[in-house]
Amino acid sequence: MGKKEATVGSGSLVTFEPGARTAWHTHPAGQTLIVVSGLGWVQKEGGPIQEIQPGDVVYFEPNEKHWHGASSSKAMSHIAIQEAVDGQVVTWMEQVSEEQYQKP
Repeated sequence: MGKKEATVGSGSLVTFEPGARTAWHTHPAGQTLIVVSGLGWVQKEGGPIQEIQPGDVVYFEPNEKHWHGASSSKAMSHIAIQEAVDGQVVTWMEQVSEEQYQKP
């Protein structure tokens, strides 16, 4: 039998207060969000801001630039799950501007 390397990842429960969000970022092995409470927004680069709520599961492809956080008026909590590649879980980028954050 061959030896198989274990994949190291992380999972966290994260709560965003109204108006709080991540910076733009990517994950080398992708990321899954499971919304557990509140109302949030997510956006993939080049796409529209999408609303997320409890029970929603969102998947970001490996190296897909995105951000996520609470709506402007309501907090949101999600479980974030991502695996490491060569010890790296996330690459942080520029902040999401107020103009980018405004949902049409």
